[in-house]
Amino acid sequence: MKQLKASTGGCTSDVTDTTIALIEFESWRSKDGETDSLAVAGAIVDYLLTHATTNAISLQDAVWNGSLPLEIRLSPSECRVYDQADPYLVQYPRLSYLPFLLPRLHSFFASSLIDTDVSFYDGWFSFEGVPLKWHYPLGLLFDLFSGSTPSQASNLVPSGQAASEDDTVLLWRLTLHFSNWPEEQLVRPDAEGKVLHDAFINSVKEADFLRNGTAKGIMSLSKDDSTQLWTAVQKRAPLRHIPMKIYLPMSPTASEPTSGHLRVIQSLISPKRSGTEEAQTLGAALHTLLPALFPSRRTPILAKPVLHGAVVPMGALVEELLLEAAYLDGWLHLGLLMMG
Repeated sequence: MKQLKASTGGCTSDVTDTTIALIEFESWRSKDGETDSLAVAGAIVDYLLTHATTNAISLQDAVWNGSLPLEIRLSPSECRVYDQADPYLVQYPRLSYLPFLLPRLHSFFASSLIDTDVSFYDGWFSFEGVPLKWHYPLGLLFDLFSGSTPSQASNLVPSGQAASEDDTVLLWRLTLHFSNWPEEQLVRPDAEGKVLHDAFINSVKEADFLRNGTAKGIMSLSKDDSTQLWTAVQKRAPLRHIPMKIYLPMSPTASEPTSGHLRVIQSLISPKRSGTEEAQTLGAALHTLLPALFPSRRTPILAKPVLHGAVVPMGALVEELLLEAAYLDGWLHLGLLMMG
């Protein structure tokens, strides 16, 4: 098939025979047989915009539909048959939260529990001895703690394409507990789920305020119009700041000898480079926030940014990342993969 390379605004794409035929048709229709350059440019731009929109939708679909296979086992110290209870297997959305699983997990393991008086909201999860913060989305927890090597394709395989063997994600094995709550590391939820709800809504409010300079849209939400929650995320109005949190793994210290500690970095990030109208790239933002870890704006040298299980290119625009790949609470939650 004959192809033509067209470039507009830094985006290069293939223009196929169909588009070329349209261009030729428009040229043929022009007066006196002269080439109608406006029609040609219009046809190319129309194609590029359609192609870009399709890619954006595919990315959004991949993010929204991304999931992880989980194997959840009851803690042996709380199990009547120690480690012989059947595990609970589930394919769970990356954007969702682990506490939503607790009612069904409590029912599933009820016959194996030593203490039958525990309630489902007493449950908490750990991975290799590290308590998992229940108000973090599952995908973020996986990126931070699983040790899985992210790739450009992992969990972001476009619709209609099969994942390769290298993209296969093995079961993430978690441990479920109903006793010995880690008070110093986790806040206790409640039976009605109000603590989780409030944590989520507060995060949404904060993200909305950073984006738009006001949280009125979120503050005025009712139960009936909760679908407006994503309007602020998807609306392509000028953004004041990008709601982004960076999770930096920390080494154990004398005061905190256990693993799993994170430093959460949050700062005001503009969608534009300071003093210019140039779009802000992720590499430039990371260089500003963490210059020691990201001495280069273009190339990851000491660490790589990870979002939804994939390494993010340093040249990605932060505004586009927010519009296409934010978590449910409206934030970009970036993990860091240390190199070397």
